Amino acid sequence: MELSSLLKSLQLESPSDRRDPECLAATAPPAEQVLSQILLLFSAEGVSGSAKAGMVRDLHVLFEAADCQWLFGGCHLNVTPKLLGDLVSVLCHYAALPKQDSDTGGPPGNDDFYTTVADRTADVGLVFLSLLAKVEAIKGSRSLGDVMVRQVLPRCLGLIYIFAATHHAEKPWTSSRSRSIAQELLTLLVQVAGCGSVAEFLQGGSKDEEGRFAAVMGLLKPELTKETWKRNPSTKHVFSWTLRQVTRPWLSPHLESVLPPSLLFSDDYQEENKILGVCCLHHIILNVVVLLCLLDLLLVLEKSPQRLSQELRAATPCHEVLQLVLTHMEAEHRLPLRRVYARNLPAFVKRLGILIAQHLKRLERVIVGYLELCDGPDEAARLGILETLKCTIQHAWPRMACRLTVLLKALLKMIWGVSTDGGLTPQPVKTALLHGATECLILLDHCSQGQVKVSQGLQIPFCKSVSLKGKTKQN
Repeated sequence: MELSSLLKSLQLESPSDRRDPECLAATAPPAEQVLSQILLLFSAEGVSGSAKAGMVRDLHVLFEAADCQWLFGGCHLNVTPKLLGDLVSVLCHYAALPKQDSDTGGPPGNDDFYTTVADRTADVGLVFLSLLAKVEAIKGSRSLGDVMVRQVLPRCLGLIYIFAATHHAEKPWTSSRSRSIAQELLTLLVQVAGCGSVAEFLQGGSKDEEGRFAAVMGLLKPELTKETWKRNPSTKHVFSWTLRQVTRPWLSPHLESVLPPSLLFSDDYQEENKILGVCCLHHIILNVVVLLCLLDLLLVLEKSPQRLSQELRAATPCHEVLQLVLTHMEAEHRLPLRRVYARNLPAFVKRLGILIAQHLKRLERVIVGYLELCDGPDEAARLGILETLKCTIQHAWPRMACRLTVLLKALLKMIWGVSTDGGLTPQPVKTALLHGATECLILLDHCSQGQVKVSQGLQIPFCKSVSLKGKTKQN
């Protein structure tokens, strides 16, 4: 059955001939059957471009006239969302720019190529607008609203977002009509998702609410590899524009997915791509935790520290950054900055591994100094330093025996201070501090072959006494 015949059987061949929606829902074939037939016709081999263009326009008529209950309320609620997701994917592929054969050549086809792309985009955009309008209309329904949120939206929103982001700005492959439709689509997309802006759509409404940035990056990832990113001229622009919508603190968890493409762009020989890559890197550095960002940058720009030869180890940027961080930590007296340093220091220790032994002298002074000073009710600095000490012992345990006395003294002093503190420190924070200190004492005992003895006490949680070489020091 041809699509035009299918529409005639539904009496949807023109807006003026629409029947009452309730009658249509009762007499028309199920939505699953109709959508499956449309997908089959559209994906069939040998279908010409003009035929597909006609199908897209007919599909727009179908979505405009279809009743929401008929479209979304079929007997198989898990089938229709999948079919809609497949249909959106097929239409995005139909409107996408064909892949370039090389990174220097222009797009395939003749001079009218971009005009054809813009026309396809406009037609597909109208279909997406009609579909999202139906989704928005049904969101308040008690029976179908939950289906929209849980099943239909996750399958469609990411793909439609990339489609709209590709065509919303003035580019060689867009026209005034396609840009207008894409901008309208982007606005409706944000509204359907229950957000107030594109940034909120990607980031989430709050720090604890997950946005859709990860899903969008997952869809873009295959197009952002070293081998593929130049084959589609729109990919780099979609990535760059999407990246700039996400700011702190939402960008930090996605550093591993946004940093490699930015470095690829900046390392390209074309000046336009270099500038785009530098702009992406600048945005990343401004909106993520700088120390962790530096670690990820160094992981790309230099070899792993453990794989370098002995002669080159001392001169690597990773070691130089850590030396600079430790120098600032020793001299820092402002509590907010001490908390930031201490929270991120464990990442350096984990990255260097056994090579952290090269920095033990200065690191020991930092650890002792930070354990001595209470930094407020949350104790973020001391908790971070305890985690740093724990990681250091685990990675550089052969070097711990000679530093046992100094570290034990600092830990015991902190345990005594926390246990006798009658201030405003909450009990859960005290418990976390004592637990972290106990873990460090146990690790020190293991790596010193039993020179430290830890026993659980009654008056002081987790630790009452520590004996060193047979001499007991009571807390």
